[in-house]
Amino acid sequence: MKIKRFFRRYGHLYVFVLPGLLFFVLFKYLPLYNLQIAFKDYRITRPINKSEWVGLKYFSMLFTSPGFSEALINTIKISFCKIVFGFPAPIILALLLNEVKNLRFKKMTQTLIYLPHFISWVVVGGIVYTMFSPSGGLVNELLGMFGIEPIYFLGDNKYFVSSLVLSDIWKETGWGTIVYLATLSQIDQSQYEACAVDGANRLQRIIYITLPALKEVIVVLLIMRLGKVLTVGFEQIMILGNPLVIPGRHVLETYTYNMGLLNLNYSLATAAGIFLSIVAAIMVYGSDRISKRLGGKGLV
Repeated sequence: MKIKRFFRRYGHLYVFVLPGLLFFVLFKYLPLYNLQIAFKDYRITRPINKSEWVGLKYFSMLFTSPGFSEALINTIKISFCKIVFGFPAPIILALLLNEVKNLRFKKMTQTLIYLPHFISWVVVGGIVYTMFSPSGGLVNELLGMFGIEPIYFLGDNKYFVSSLVLSDIWKETGWGTIVYLATLSQIDQSQYEACAVDGANRLQRIIYITLPALKEVIVVLLIMRLGKVLTVGFEQIMILGNPLVIPGRHVLETYTYNMGLLNLNYSLATAAGIFLSIVAAIMVYGSDRISKRLGGKGLV
């Protein structure tokens, strides 16, 4: 009876949860059944349940494949650069915006820096190609003013990774500041006033009040980011990559795509996907444990 009264009273609220629940069931949980493809000699011409079990055969093939090792190294290199240079970017931007006192200018700036996040990588790719073009591109025009010869940033493996990192920072940094600005808005302004009365300058107020307030949020977002350490952005790689930088654009996500959809080796592609998920789980759990040992709250 209590359950009936509960659903009679709150059932309409659960209706709003239903679409999200169906999404996760259909696209997150039901596909887990197909993970067994990695342990079977699967072909698209026969059902999964009639495919022969082969154990860890495709995992062995995955780790001994020369293309896999190259993709793994490239993925780690790109991901490391994005974490080192991209992760602090929204923190720094949030700190700068927090110091702006003109609310009208602050809101306008926030709107402008959020916009790139909503632009498709297809459009961003066109913008990046135009900006970095060796003939007439803005970046090379600026370099030419200092007597530097034009550089084909997206056609040279030496500059391809840096181009990926810079374009990703430009697109996502503004959106990443939302969480930090929301946290900063919760800080009691009397703390800043008391700190100013004690003679602290602006930098000291940031160090002793603002950054400690952001510490827990930074740790949580860093743990979540480490969980995607082997995910560097499939759309970005596919759009900005070209035949001139084939070694540089070869990452685990494109490797899985090539094996699964182009070579029709679904078992090997599924094994690669499981490997990515296992590494993500280990990174999240490991970084969470380290955070808790250092006195933080962690995520899990």
